[in-house]
Amino acid sequence: MGLQKTKQEIEFIRESALIVSKTLGMLAAEIKPGVTTLHLDKLAETFIRDHDAEPGFLGLYDFPNTLCVSPNAQVVHGIPNDTPLVEGDIVSIDCGALKNGYYGDHAYTFEVGDVEESTRKLLAITKESLYVGIDLFRVGKRVGDVGHAIQRHVEAHGYGVVRELVGHGLGKTMHEKPEMPNYGRRGRGKAFSEGMVIALEPMINAGTHKINQLADGWTILTADGMPSAHFEHNIAIVDGEPELLSTFSYIYEALGIESDEEKPFRTKSISK
Repeated sequence: MGLQKTKQEIEFIRESALIVSKTLGMLAAEIKPGVTTLHLDKLAETFIRDHDAEPGFLGLYDFPNTLCVSPNAQVVHGIPNDTPLVEGDIVSIDCGALKNGYYGDHAYTFEVGDVEESTRKLLAITKESLYVGIDLFRVGKRVGDVGHAIQRHVEAHGYGVVRELVGHGLGKTMHEKPEMPNYGRRGRGKAFSEGMVIALEPMINAGTHKINQLADGWTILTADGMPSAHFEHNIAIVDGEPELLSTFSYIYEALGIESDEEKPFRTKSISK
């Protein structure tokens, strides 16, 4: 599989990515104290299938569910269950969709009710770091430039950058080259070129960067039990510049949030 995608392939990936975007927007209205993550998972599976797509995660590497749902100190790959969310939780939801043979894959960390200010700051800085990285995904830059920029942004606030888990190329398979670490050295790594498509996904911990894995073989959590945040977008290089294929606008519409953060990276309008 080549790293460069045709314009048609990029549009197929965009279509799958926007199904994920709409799924996350639908879930945004459902996330509240008392809701179980397994309920959210069932809603997502139905929604994706109703949009003529397949859940991208279900069965991938034998993962048992449609969503990876990771509350609080869980970083990623949490398995949905019957435990209700409670006031003050945060929950990272990672979702994938497969349509026309191409994947979409992105994530958002949601607040459940009233969240501590320190945790809200972690979410804000992590999301900021995603766009700091996206801005450097362009012809003339390298993998290390993106990782360095993300790392510098979050470590300035004392947060830890997860090392063992990285972003990735995206296309006919969920995980393609290049790997996209959220740390690195400027000027190092694969050079970016026209038509590349990636899933960029900072996974940032409030404390240590170190992680552990639960006995379920999937769930990753912070080694110190402090919260972790995860935001992910799908981006293509079009005419040398970063072009967002996914959007958080459906989430923001559901939550009543005004934002123009995506504007510098979008040439096509998003249908409501």
